[in-house]
Amino acid sequence: MAKIKSTYYCQNCGSQSSKWIGKCPSCNEWNTYVEEIVQKQNNIAKLISGTSKKTTKPNLISEVKPIESHRIIFEDKEFNRVLGGGLVLGSVVLIGGEPGIGKSTLLLKNALQNSFKVLYISGEESNQQIKLRADRISTSLNECFLLQEVGLEQIIQQARNLNPELLIIDSIQTLRSDSIESSPGSVSQIRECTSYLIQFAKSTNIPVILIGHITKEGSIAGPKVLEHMVDTVLQFEGDQHHVYRILRSVKNRFGSANELGIYEMTAKGLSEVDNPSKILINNKEELLSGVAIASTIEGLRPMLIEIQALTSTAAYGMPQRSSTGYNIKRLNMILAVLEKRCGFNIGKKDVFLNITGGIKVDDPAIDLAVVCAILSSNYDLHLDSKTCFAAEVGLSGEIRPVSRIDQRINEAEKLGFTRIFISKYCKETRNTKNIKLIKLGEIKDVVNELFK
Repeated sequence: MAKIKSTYYCQNCGSQSSKWIGKCPSCNEWNTYVEEIVQKQNNIAKLISGTSKKTTKPNLISEVKPIESHRIIFEDKEFNRVLGGGLVLGSVVLIGGEPGIGKSTLLLKNALQNSFKVLYISGEESNQQIKLRADRISTSLNECFLLQEVGLEQIIQQARNLNPELLIIDSIQTLRSDSIESSPGSVSQIRECTSYLIQFAKSTNIPVILIGHITKEGSIAGPKVLEHMVDTVLQFEGDQHHVYRILRSVKNRFGSANELGIYEMTAKGLSEVDNPSKILINNKEELLSGVAIASTIEGLRPMLIEIQALTSTAAYGMPQRSSTGYNIKRLNMILAVLEKRCGFNIGKKDVFLNITGGIKVDDPAIDLAVVCAILSSNYDLHLDSKTCFAAEVGLSGEIRPVSRIDQRINEAEKLGFTRIFISKYCKETRNTKNIKLIKLGEIKDVVNELFK
């Protein structure tokens, strides 16, 4: 009989200790250590490798043969974009998101609409429930195999027998290994199951996609080391009251970590949005104050977004600052710049800011559009609907240049905009025929140009 060992794990960060301690030395959280019984077995290691343990030795890096950069290409172009051009063989991808946001629907759609063999492991739904969803979102059901199982050893055995081209786990928090004497979803179970699946993916060259639950704070449930172990971490975002969903790349060892994919939730599942600029800009006939268009870049994709601002006299003495989709600290900085450097009396007014479409943007290039939207609402004067902005605002009130300005200008020109405000300190840009470049150096110059 194998020797049973008792150890303690931090439920927050996954740190291990031989005895219980009140405060975790790694994450500084209190009362997070729980006792778990660990029973080490070699069966699963042999099951993963298929043979006994091999002896390894160091190799010169010049003697290492590079692997072929072959990727699995999905029909879903947005999914390919976020992954960096497709799914790398032997990689492990973790997708997290709110309950009901559409994680299972997204992966089932990509499993059904392709010709390669997929093994879909479900620990939460029955095969009949998955079949109902599959009938709704796709008509091709040939190469997708379903397995309702939570035992890691049985899953790896079935995957070795079937030899699929892609393995999907829904979800990692439901799996359990016989080598760990704890309940599914515990820190040790999540860490060990993920570690074994990574070994399986690397040894068989079969990519694995994991669905992960998130906590009430919005982070992926389980130890933080889970995100360090996998190759790619994707976040599926969106409001359940809106039809648009955003797939954001948080970490990617094989592509850009700032890529963005946009989907629309319909009765037949998730559909791709090829041109997000058209859906993020309201094509209204009437001109309203407090609205400005910004040219931003997410990953490799340029797109235009609509920024709405509202300023009003503070009703209760203390002015309110509210922001949706934009960093509230950066909004306070911009308001301070307008107050100190430009002489606008904004400090005694409520300011509300919203980025339409339910997306979150961290690109500093939308600063100038935020400024113009606030001033437009403050003066109650509308801006030209064919004018957009792409510049950062500094603490001295200067307009700073931003990267990849040519791509931003091209996107604005393609959508029919006739003017774009940029910094005069930008490097040489290409000659444009259908859009006018207005290069300015300070916010005062922008105000004189727009509200003169």
